[in-house]
Order: sequence, then structure tokens, then C-alpha cells
Amino acid sequence: MPSRRSVLTFLACTGLCAPGALAAQFQVLETSDLRLVYTSPLQSYLVPQVARSFENSLQFYRHLFDYTPSGKINVLMHDLWHYGNAGARPVPENHITVGIEPYAHDYESAPAPERMASSLNHEMAHIVTVDKATASDRFYRSIFFGKVTPDAEEPPSMLYSFLTTPRWYSPRWYLEGIAVYLETWMNGGLGRVIGPYDEMVFRTLVRDSGTIYDVVGLESEGTTIDFQVGVNSYLYGTRFISYLALRYGNDSLLAWFNRTEGSRRYFTAQFRHVYGRSLEDEWSRWIAWERDWQHANLEAIRRHPTTVDRPLTDRALGSVSRAYYDSTSRTIYVAVRYPGQEAYIAAIDVGSGRMRKVRELPGASGFYVTALAFDPASRTLFYTTHNADWRNLVALDLATGRSTELLKDARIGDLAFDQADRSLWGVRHDNGFSTLVRLPAPYHEWNQVQTLPYGRDLFDLDISPDGGTLIGSMSEISGTQRLVRMDIAALQAGDTTPEILYEFGDWSPSNFVFSPDGKFLFGSSYYSGVSNIFRYDIDRQVMDPLSNAETGYFKPLPVSPDSVVVFRYTSRGFVPAMIPNAVPDSVSAIRFLGNEIAATRTEVQGWMPPPSSAINLDSLTTSTGTYRSLRNFRLESAYPVVEGYEDAAGHNAVAGGVRLNFSDRIGTTSLDLTSAYSPDRDLSASERLHLRAVFRHWNWRIAAALNPADFYDLLGPTKTSRRGYQLGLQYHGNIFYDAPRSLSYTLAAAGYTGLATLPEYQGVAAPYDKLLALSGNLAYEHLRRSLGASDDEMGTTWGVTVRSNFANQSRSTRLSAEASRGMLLPLDHSSLWFRASAGTALAGRRSDPLANFFFGGFGNNWVDYRAIRQFRETESFAGLDINEVGGANYGRLQVEWTSPPLRFRRVGIPSFYLRWADLTLFTTGLVTDVDDATIRRELASVGAQLDVRLVTLSHLDSTLSFGVAQAWGPGVPPSSSLMFSFKIM
Repeated sequence: MPSRRSVLTFLACTGLCAPGALAAQFQVLETSDLRLVYTSPLQSYLVPQVARSFENSLQFYRHLFDYTPSGKINVLMHDLWHYGNAGARPVPENHITVGIEPYAHDYESAPAPERMASSLNHEMAHIVTVDKATASDRFYRSIFFGKVTPDAEEPPSMLYSFLTTPRWYSPRWYLEGIAVYLETWMNGGLGRVIGPYDEMVFRTLVRDSGTIYDVVGLESEGTTIDFQVGVNSYLYGTRFISYLALRYGNDSLLAWFNRTEGSRRYFTAQFRHVYGRSLEDEWSRWIAWERDWQHANLEAIRRHPTTVDRPLTDRALGSVSRAYYDSTSRTIYVAVRYPGQEAYIAAIDVGSGRMRKVRELPGASGFYVTALAFDPASRTLFYTTHNADWRNLVALDLATGRSTELLKDARIGDLAFDQADRSLWGVRHDNGFSTLVRLPAPYHEWNQVQTLPYGRDLFDLDISPDGGTLIGSMSEISGTQRLVRMDIAALQAGDTTPEILYEFGDWSPSNFVFSPDGKFLFGSSYYSGVSNIFRYDIDRQVMDPLSNAETGYFKPLPVSPDSVVVFRYTSRGFVPAMIPNAVPDSVSAIRFLGNEIAATRTEVQGWMPPPSSAINLDSLTTSTGTYRSLRNFRLESAYPVVEGYEDAAGHNAVAGGVRLNFSDRIGTTSLDLTSAYSPDRDLSASERLHLRAVFRHWNWRIAAALNPADFYDLLGPTKTSRRGYQLGLQYHGNIFYDAPRSLSYTLAAAGYTGLATLPEYQGVAAPYDKLLALSGNLAYEHLRRSLGASDDEMGTTWGVTVRSNFANQSRSTRLSAEASRGMLLPLDHSSLWFRASAGTALAGRRSDPLANFFFGGFGNNWVDYRAIRQFRETESFAGLDINEVGGANYGRLQVEWTSPPLRFRRVGIPSFYLRWADLTLFTTGLVTDVDDATIRRELASVGAQLDVRLVTLSHLDSTLSFGVAQAWGPGVPPSSSLMFSFKIM
């Protein structure tokens, strides 16, 4: 469920939502219940479909849950991802984000019919089940003037948010489980409840005596160390919800999720209220039931001889891409992605099973890793990076190991190489359409061959060895799946009519490829309920099964007339293995839990809404036009705050007040106003009132304050409160943004009056009470992490900052630069980092604090909301007091090692549990006033920090940190410091 903020951040970073572009592009359609905003006029063809799907879904949920939205539900439609996706969030208003591209088809993990209806059916389930309110919820919404968004800057907002939207504070499996369950039946039975992938996952766990996570272990460990990570929330949630429906009926199930008078706020309390036992007890019953169910399915499969395969490697590879066989070196090339190491393209020796890393792969996808193609003549691998976004096309020369980026933001996947003319073919996704494209050598441009109508998708391409035929899998808007063939000469002449080779019904024909002689096609399908390998005889037009798998076989690769390499599913990922190219006696079928529900709880068969085409959108539409953020700007919430304030004499005071939050309907513009008052008589009268205003509009930020206070000044040594008036203007832009790579700049100007302490350094008195500061920053970032990581583990950053201060008719200017480089060690999730920074005053007197840099302290407060490892920040120097050491120039070097995290399978309860703990060791060296030996300071420190991640209210990540450090230097007595910090969210 991608958040609205993440989508808008991506829009801003890619430059698609600059204020001028917004006025020109963003459009809106409104009904009495819907505000549909779309980011380009090119998407207007989809507006009726999305709006009708929304209204159709809302009508269904009105009846099923007796739900009436309190205001318009905002839907943001965009084209930012290569594959379709969607997300929902109930605070501060109900908001749904819809990515319009076709769904991914890998492993049939999420079968569905028309994707807009399916997405709205799913996301509306989230809105209804977390937004529906009782009288007490409505009371809190009234006193806070709306639903409160939890804000780390104001921790009490978490409590207010829970009071206004209690069911939002539930684990992801709970939220996704009911959404998938309802979506499946609303789709007429197409969905994960009757999904063969889900059956395979749990059948494999039972067969291999694997761990089926309990309700706490799922979130603490199962979504981090498992190669499917977050997908497990969908898998387990759907399965547990389906089990409850089968065993106890849909009335009880809906009562658990329905927020009605007398229902309990927290989801576990409501479970006990409905089912009469704890959630943990029933989860254990489900696991026992699941084992019995899957044992029965395994027995059914074993009624006929099962396929015996020969593994090629001694371990599972996690997720895998399509593979290619190089007969000259007897090597298989495949991209792999598993927890602990960065995704990469691997070479596997068929004889020995030895696997070596060929090339790291940035931006790998979770299921299919990358789109991969192979030119055996030139020994070139083609692959895609940044696969979740707009995909870059890259060529890798296997002889030299050099990679060349051929096309940026190509948006092309499903690659296939034509050996006859050395062209590359693929499928391009753009504005909701799939386009078959051809890329002639040298692959710096693509040519449109055919754009398919909306709702039809082509995927898993392959080309015959003679270059005459292209095959692929084709899905229709109804959900029907086919294996098709097209003549390449006819395609290039304009005849794009496909020949249907085989109808697969609701199950996709996956990764069908030609045999080396071009006479057969090999692929996989869940045609029998289990993913087996199939062989299609082109001359005889006959489809034969080649396996009777217990788990599932995928991505076949014919390597000889009598053998086929396949990828067998295991609970730790896919294992390459060899099976015979022979038809078994018979293929067994299994039972689906979803079919059992449909037969036993027959009411679900009536949960399919009528076609959305029956919705008269014209009669419902109230307005259309250009979306104006300021026109949609209004109060979203207001709540009391508590803040801390420290005056120049070091006196701490407590202030109480109120915060008002304003925003537009899709979050492009916001205004936060905070007013607080401290009654402490020890403060001067001029410092008792505290005001702060922060206005954001796309890339702009304007902040103004009077004696700004801060909640975290109550709890720790780091203070941000300052005396006097402040006014600042900031603009943040991107020179390029190609996640995870970016080069950004920040320009800022700020004015201060009544200063007592320097704005940057709390421990340094301001020599002037008025100050004008101008600054510019250029920053590069390319950070990456492996699957299941708790922090960035590798990459490079660098930045340059210039700051000029104008005070009392004098100017001081400082220049600083910093860089870091991290590498992932062979030990999974363990990394080594080198960080360096240096700075110097370009103008100003050495005696002027404004021309100096200051260092000291761990940097963490006892309660905090900033990054947990503050010791990495340039101004930190653990072992010394805050701002203890300063100089007009400096050099700083730090080396850091982070241990693999210790995962906790079950420590806690569903509302409060531990996830992981890791240890960081670091050493830092600092030299100040390098150019003046008389005052030069040379210091070193060593330290350690232990971080423990925990989850509160099943939803909020918090961290406990403990640190210790020792500092020393010539002429400086050794000093040590201890640190304790609780990052609240």
C-alpha cells in the first residue's frame, strides 16, 4: 500500500509536479463521493472507467458494511510505475493512489480481471474497514477537527490518531487479508483466495516442514528474512482470513472488521469479542488446520508418480529472472535476488553447479528480478534496472565485464532477442497501454510495432531460432489467458493479428520459450492447480505436461533433447534443477481453499457487483476541470501540543499550546501552525510566547517563528529552541533523479533577530542579535540495501555546502564537503562504511564563531525522531560534550562496521513486539585549525551503538538505542559518554 506521500515525493523528484506543470496537467473529476485527480490529460481515457469502478465498489461496501463516507474520497491516478499498483490511506482524509499500468503476471501471484475495478475493489476495502467510525470515533474527530495524521515532530499526535482512526493501527496482514478476500469475490472468484500461488507457498512449507510464522513472528521476522518479504503479509493475511470464513462463516468475519457501536477499538480485542478466544490461539488452530489441508493436497499429488529432479546448486537462489543457456560454456545466466546480498546476474556452471557473480543489479524487482535477454553470438546480456519505475535498458559484454546504458527511462520489459537480425524486442508500458516494440542494433531507440487496446497485455516474449516467429502470453480484460504466436515479417508489415496456440483459461501460460531446434515450446502453467512444465509440439499442435510437481516448476530452459532445466519453488526461493524431457503418466490436481469457501459459504457467490458500465457517470458528475491545490486547501486537524524551551541562561521551561494542520486534498500544499505559551516566571516575558509556521508548496518551504520551542527539548541534551524571530525560505530541486541515484540542490535564505544562540550550534553564544544567512548545498546519493536489510548497506554519497553569514556589517563564509562509501561484506547484512568531511572558512575572523565549525556529542536525545545513528553526522563527535571543540577549518574521518541484525521471531504481543537488534562499531578522527599549530586540536574516539527495533500498536516502528564512546587526544584527558535514545517513530 504505497503512501500518498511517497507518490508525491516521486512526482516532485522527477519534476512531474513542478507548480507550472501542475497547472498545465493535473485534472479533476468530482462526484458527491469522489474527487478523482489525474496527472496527465493522456490519462483522460481511463477517467470514466476509474470513476465508474469507484462508484460501483462504493455501492457494494455501502450495503455490506453499512458504510457512508464522511466526505469525498480522494483518488490520485498516475503513471509512475512499470507495473500497476495501488495504495490507500485513511488520514487525514480518505485517499487512494492508483498506478494505471498493467499488473505483473509472474507466478500468477495476483490473478485478476480488469485492473481498475480490481484495484478499486481492493483499496476501498482498506478505506471502509479503517475509516468507518463509531460515536466515540466521531467525537474525537470532532474535537480534533478531523482524523489526525501521526507526526514524529509532535509525538502526542500518535495517540490522537489512534483515537480518531483506531483500526488503522493494525498489522499489514490484517489490512491486506480482508482486502484480498473481498476483492476476490467481487472479481467473481478471480484473486488470491482461489490462488494457486498461495496454495503452493503453504503446501511447500508443509512438505518441507518449514516454519509457518505465528502472528508475531510473521511481522517481526517473516517479512524481513523471507525472500518474499512484504508479500508474506498478503499471503498470511489472505490465508488466515479465508480460514476464518470457511470455519466460522462470513458473518463473524465481517463483524471482526466492521467498526460498529459496541465493537472494540483494537483489532485483537475485537477478535476476542467476536470469536471468544485470543487471536494467538486461533492463529495456532489455523496453522494446525493448514498442515492437515496441505498434507491432503500432497497425498492427492502423490497418487501419481511425482517428478524427480536433479538440483544444479546446493542452495536456493531467492527470486529469479528468466534464464539463458550458453551451450559453448555450458553456463546458465540468470538474475537472482535473495536476503542479505544485493541482487545480481549470476553464471551457473551446469556441470559443477558452481555459481559466480557477473554483475550487480540495481533496482531489482521482488518477483522477476529483471528483464533479461541474451545474444549468444556477441555474448551480450541485456537487462533492465530500476524495474519498479521506468526501467533503464543496459547491455553487459560478458567478455569484458563492461556495462553500457543503452536507453534511460525506456519503460521496456519482457525482453527477447532475435538471432536472425540481432534486434531486441520487448513490451513497453506507458499511460496504461502495452506496446510491442522492436529495438534494432545498436539499441539506442525503439520502434512501435503494435499498441494493444486497454485491458489487453502481452508478456513473456520469445523468438524462434530462425527469427521468423514471436510467441508470448496474452491476457484479456476478462482475465482470459492465451499462448499466442505472431509472424515477425507480418508484424513488420503491419499485420498484428495473433494466432492463438492454446487457451489456458484463468491461468497464465508463463515463460514459454522455443527449443533450440524451434520445433517445441516449453513453459509452465497452473493448469492443473499446481505449476507444472508443459511442452507444446508446434507441428502436431499438442500440449503435453512434462512434470507432476509437489511444489511447483517454473521458467523452463531446454538444454538438450532429453533434459530441461527448471526452477523449483522452495520456501527459501527457487532452485535450478534438471528434469527429463518426457511426458509423465498423469498429472494430479489439488483442492483450493477458495473453492471450498464458495461451495460451503455460498453467499460469497453473490458478492460480485454488477458491471461498472451500468453506472451512469454523467448523472453523478458534479464538476470537472483543472485541479488547483490552493482552491482545495483547508484545515485537516487541530490538537494540543506540549513543547520544551531553553533560554540563553540554560533554563528549561515547559510550554503548552495547539497545532493546526492545513493541506490540499492530495497533499501537494500544506501549512502547519503551532502556538504555545510557557507560564514559567523564570523566563523573560518576551520569551514565553512560542509561534511557528511552516508552509510547503511542492519544492518550496517557508518557515517563520518566534521563540520556537520543540517537544524533544523536554527530553534530552540536544536543543533546537532558540530565542527571537526567524524567517526562512528554502527551495529543493533535482538536477537528476534516477532512484536510487540522485543529484539534488538546496538553496536557502534565513533571517534572525533577537538571537542569543547560534542557529546551528546550541552550545555557542551568538555574538550578534541579528543575522542573515544564505546557503547552498549540492548533494549526490546512490545508496542501496539488500533484501531484508534494516538500513542502507552500500553505496556512495557526497555533498558540498557553502554558507555565508551577514551580521553587524561583516560577512563570514564557510565551505564544507563530505563523502561516504559503503560496501556490503560477504557476511549477509553486514557492511563497512568510510565517511570523510572537511571544511574551511573562506571569509571572516578566526575569533568569530560564525566563521567556525563545532563538534561534539552523540547527537541523540533521550526521546528523538531523527535518524537513529546520529554519530554519523558531521557535527557529531561521540565522547565529547556537544559543540565542545571548534575551529576555522577541520578534517574528519570515520570508519564504521555494522553487524548483521539479530532477528526476533517471537518477543512480544501483536500490539508490541521486537523485530531486530544490531550493533555498530565506529572510530572517528578529527583535526581542527589545521593551518595553525598553536591552536590545532587532534582528537580520536571509538564507540559502539546497539539499536533495537520494536513495533508499537502493530503499526509504528520505534527504536531503542544504547551507545558508549571514549575520546582522547594530545593534551586532552580521555573523556567518555553514554547515550540512551528512544526514537518514537
